Amino acid sequence: MIRSAVNDLLGAYDKLIMDPVHGGIPLYRHEIAVIDHPLFQRLRNICQNDILSLVFPGATHSRFLHSIGVMHVGSRMFRAMIDAYLRERQLSDHSDLTLSQLDAIDYLTKVIRLGCLLHDSGHSSFSHQFTKARRIHELMAHPTRFEALWRGEDYTRYYPQPPRELEHEHYSVRVAHEVLSAIALSNAGLAPEDILGVMETTDVQPSEAFCRHATTFWSFIAGEDASSGVLDQDDVPHMVMGLLSSIVSGEIDADRADYMLRDGFHSSVTIGGFNLDHLLSNLRFGWDVGSRWLGLAITHKGLGALEDFVYSRHQMYRKVYAHKTALGFDWLLREAINEVLDEPEIFDWVDTCLSNMTDFTELTDSFFWEAFRRYARKHPKSYSKCIVDRIKLDHLDTRDNLSADEISAHCDYLVRALGLNPGDVVTCSMRARFSNIQDNFNGIKVLIRDPVTRTRSLKQITSVSEFFSKFSDGTITHFYHQPTLLRR
Repeated sequence: MIRSAVNDLLGAYDKLIMDPVHGGIPLYRHEIAVIDHPLFQRLRNICQNDILSLVFPGATHSRFLHSIGVMHVGSRMFRAMIDAYLRERQLSDHSDLTLSQLDAIDYLTKVIRLGCLLHDSGHSSFSHQFTKARRIHELMAHPTRFEALWRGEDYTRYYPQPPRELEHEHYSVRVAHEVLSAIALSNAGLAPEDILGVMETTDVQPSEAFCRHATTFWSFIAGEDASSGVLDQDDVPHMVMGLLSSIVSGEIDADRADYMLRDGFHSSVTIGGFNLDHLLSNLRFGWDVGSRWLGLAITHKGLGALEDFVYSRHQMYRKVYAHKTALGFDWLLREAINEVLDEPEIFDWVDTCLSNMTDFTELTDSFFWEAFRRYARKHPKSYSKCIVDRIKLDHLDTRDNLSADEISAHCDYLVRALGLNPGDVVTCSMRARFSNIQDNFNGIKVLIRDPVTRTRSLKQITSVSEFFSKFSDGTITHFYHQPTLLRR
């Protein structure tokens, strides 16, 4: 197994997939088996940005390619921090690393890669808009849904208590369990609970192998702090798992890094761009044994790259995801989903798919597009007809940061001023959650070097940069007049 670890770390991959954003992405045998599984292949037929392509025609890219891209970025993030550690300690020659250290790095890298690869595997048709549709939300909130989804499988390894309400992250965990159970994961020396442990919503006890490798890794990077005796034996594996989880899903995570670059590229806009290489080159491991914290740190000179990352994400939300026409189509899409679920046959089948992994493969964009077409043929004055024929909501106005009462008051004003039927005016809001940037980025430390002693210390990011305090939650609300064929 150690020989395999050395080969993998040196780049002995089994396949290369070409990606328009990242170029060549290497794959290992067990990753190919995951990608070839029908539950993962279904992601080819789910668009990354629901129906954003109705506004930005190039945005037809899939969750499939995004997931592979996240795996690639997550691997690069971890390896970049390892490489920086080796450079700073003049250990860049692999001969200075023990075989157990190489094995630990390889194991953790593979856990990150699979966690990233499977992180979005539970998305259904039209990604986030699916679960926002009222009828779908009601189906997923059924009190027996979780037990039905896990029938015949032991979920207690991942969930000590069943969640009260299911989200797509819970389906990603269920899909990951199904896929990893179907492939020869043990041939790669990996334990499935370690991979599901770095995914969102789970509470996992790491495997014996993970605990062993985590201890080796911690001793490798922390040196004297690792042998200080401050930490209990059980602290280290959970700290390391938390570090890996933050790479899969955190404020600076592989998911955001890929979707910003990918969505910007395919939408043909430049506002989602940032220098990924520069950002990765300035990431470091940070830890504080006193507070039992292990996470991401960034060098002082890398703050500019992090600020670009955050600002680009902010702009993508405002200019692309919350585009007035895009949000209008999202509203029509959700209503069309609710509409076709009035058909008993479609309702029953979707209900079945949400509780059975074999049938879950059917929940793709293609399934609903065909349902929309059939419904539109029978009902020419329908939301489905608007989606199929790209009939837009007529945009009336846009306002920022209105309360619910203020939105209602502005609707009444537009109705009176424009002489409209009150039932024909609709609103769509997107809340860009940026007020928690300051709090969440306080979990990312800045690595400061003392100019005299040359020693390094970690500081809260908001004590070094005022940039992040500039962001607050912002709600963009668009007001529309329904298309002629839907007006009352």
